[in-house]
Amino acid sequence: MHNFRELQVWQKAIDLVKDVYNVSAQFPLDERYGLTSQVRRSAVSIPSNIAEGCSRKSPKDLSCFLRISQGSAFELETQLIIANRLELIDDEVLNIVSSQIVEIQKMLYGFEKKLWMETN
Repeated sequence: MHNFRELQVWQKAIDLVKDVYNVSAQFPLDERYGLTSQVRRSAVSIPSNIAEGCSRKSPKDLSCFLRISQGSAFELETQLIIANRLELIDDEVLNIVSSQIVEIQKMLYGFEKKLWMETN
């Protein structure tokens, strides 16, 4: 088992959630149950699945949850691109948040690769 609070990827994912909440707070009220909700759920899913995976006893189980986190990161990135195309966020905001997401995606990939190497 890993202590998820000590993982840099989890810490960065928590920071990302805060930033996504701040960005999505600027979305129009009529998006409250649409894109705003979806963007926030995707963001929250990233550190949540890392934490849940760390509670599992086998590296294989943890790896599965890391892949789910990875999927949520790609989902979030797509939703923010949509928000940009809908002119809900500007290019600068998209680039800043996207760079955070890409960094987390790389960290998740590296963590999963490390787990795979340890078990094979």
